[in-house]
Amino acid sequence: MAHVTLESPLSGIIGGKSAKALEKAFGMRTAQDLLEHLPRRYSKRGELTPLVGLPVGEQVTVVAQVLDVRVRRMQRRPGQIVEARITDGVGTLTLTFFNQPFRANELRAGRQGIFAGKVSEYRGAFQLQHPDYEFFDSDADVPGGAQLEEAAAKAWAETPVPIYPATTQMPSWTIARSVEMVLDALSEVPDPLPTELLRAEGLLALGAAFEAAHRPRNDSDWRAAQRSLKFREAFDLQLALLYRRRQHAAEASTPRPPGALLDRFDAALPFELTDDQRAVGAVISDELALAHPMHRLLQGEVGSGKTLVALRAMLQVAESGGQSALLAPTEVLAAQHFRSVVEALGPDLAAALNPVLITGRMPTAERRRALLSLASGTALVAVGTHALMSEGVTFYDLGLTVIDEQHRFGVEQREALRQKGAQPHVLAMTATPIPRTVALTAFGDLETLTIRQLPPGRQGIETFVVPELEMPRRAARVWERAAEDIQAGRQVYVVCPAISGGKTPNLEEGEFAGEPESASVGDGASGPGAEPPKRPLANVTDSVAEIQAMERFSGLRVEALSGDMPGPEKDRVMSEFAAGAIDVLVATTVIEVGVNVPNASIMIVRDADRFGVSQLHQLRGRVGRGAHPGLCLLMSVAEQGTTARERIEAVAATSDGFALAEVDLELRREGDILGTAQSGGKSTLKLLRVTHDGELIAHARELAGALLDVDPELLTHPGLAAMIAREEEHLENLAKS
Repeated sequence: MAHVTLESPLSGIIGGKSAKALEKAFGMRTAQDLLEHLPRRYSKRGELTPLVGLPVGEQVTVVAQVLDVRVRRMQRRPGQIVEARITDGVGTLTLTFFNQPFRANELRAGRQGIFAGKVSEYRGAFQLQHPDYEFFDSDADVPGGAQLEEAAAKAWAETPVPIYPATTQMPSWTIARSVEMVLDALSEVPDPLPTELLRAEGLLALGAAFEAAHRPRNDSDWRAAQRSLKFREAFDLQLALLYRRRQHAAEASTPRPPGALLDRFDAALPFELTDDQRAVGAVISDELALAHPMHRLLQGEVGSGKTLVALRAMLQVAESGGQSALLAPTEVLAAQHFRSVVEALGPDLAAALNPVLITGRMPTAERRRALLSLASGTALVAVGTHALMSEGVTFYDLGLTVIDEQHRFGVEQREALRQKGAQPHVLAMTATPIPRTVALTAFGDLETLTIRQLPPGRQGIETFVVPELEMPRRAARVWERAAEDIQAGRQVYVVCPAISGGKTPNLEEGEFAGEPESASVGDGASGPGAEPPKRPLANVTDSVAEIQAMERFSGLRVEALSGDMPGPEKDRVMSEFAAGAIDVLVATTVIEVGVNVPNASIMIVRDADRFGVSQLHQLRGRVGRGAHPGLCLLMSVAEQGTTARERIEAVAATSDGFALAEVDLELRREGDILGTAQSGGKSTLKLLRVTHDGELIAHARELAGALLDVDPELLTHPGLAAMIAREEEHLENLAKS
């Protein structure tokens, strides 16, 4: 075999068929991809896996012993069923095979091995139908065959057995064999980390860490490997983020000092800025005036005035003739921002800045006029969706990009907009407070600013959980209260997790592929603990019909809003709701952020357990924005004690978004914090866990910063420079979470 390195294609090491299967299941292409697919746990041949509480419907891999086997005839058609019971010494699990009588000879009582399949339930008992299995007592598995001395037998029984994240087509032991072939063929692995860093941190060399992780002789081997590989993951990520930040900071950009436009705007404001708005605004103003581009992440509570801070920055940039682009994730939010910008500027400043709206679905003639205004420099502010990033959009002098709800846009998309200017300043914004460990891990290339204060005069919002099955009278009262507020002249939102029966929401223009309106990536709203409703999932279509059929809503105007509606229709509905012409707006989470209707007083969320903590916090922020207090009612059929119920009760317990961000971090599954759950999909983080590894992340960041202080271009660390190039895709995945 040719010289094998970490970059070698798997097809040349394990064969084309196996390589193709691994690529299809996990996206693996190289030896490094496979070696970085680490065991999710380790079993021992002498230890059995607990069989109690296995998740129904999920693929599992267990280590167990055959208890007994029997063969019986099928009752309703010709053929035989082989049923074998396996045990961990406490519980049992049935293996079922149809018309495969030879299984009875293989599944002999007393044999131990690994069994893999999807858990199902039949007549109150758990079973695996047609599972895969591999026994430990074959001659191939036992050193020296059957003639094993007692000491060797004990060591063999206690050697850790890696159990890998697997799929039906690629069971754990098949992955293990492929890993063995790669390790056997691999040449010496160069280590990108400096020797002095390895020594100071007590880390295994990279090749030794892979060996100990996949072929441990004892528990201390794989623990040392995991510690070393976890540190590497944190260090590599922080080095890449800090390197990117420093590269941006070293670039030259046009200084944008404040001037008369900003002074005119501030003088016309009918209210005082909050202390936090002033402090954050001062930092942004100072950095805009520098000859290096600003890269900031502005986080703040729902309704804290982040958009006003961004608008003041746009006015400062406009002073020198520079243009600003405000990127929003949906058409509804872009249109809302556009109206807010024009209204806030007032007639004179709006005429001076000439704001334009650009979306993918606007009329051709209108779009052409807007594009011409941007290209000629007569429009100094552009508000739009991802259409702003398309090739046909050119700016005369783009000086500032503002990314609203930045978690909806990846690094690559943010960069595509930034490339339309000569090193423009960047201001990313989020109304979802980010715990420090998450901010360091996902957005470490942006320096964070925070607004906690709400503007004076904002009304409070009361939030209540409405358990429909436990308290049906309270559920009925929800609609009575909504009708009462409407009769008093106010308006109501009703939010559902689906558009129609059996139809999940389509993507709103500008959102990521794979991210429906009904669940933000990483919210974990449909994971373990998210109890399925006892009835069909609440949806917009049926809810509109139900509300219209209620006598108390007779004569009232009830309309739907969802991401799959044509752009002009969405604009019409939202404009009419904002004008007070619609009494009840039944919507998906297309109204989650940015929508501002001060007269709306009640937010009803149906099947609230289907949403994440941050989504629910955002949704309730749509009410209580005017003269009347807000009321948020979280309707749910989730049972007490489930994670889903805990999630909505946590939202009801506090209106502090920063406290909820920490609660959310604790409630979510590990695999959902910064990427996809490990259910066969590729996770963004392998060993690092932001819920537990905050100190490690911070420590790795300090070390990475110290290394860059000495070698900012990584000229003496070519391995690390190559690693940073490979990290780009990883950073893109993290920023989408």
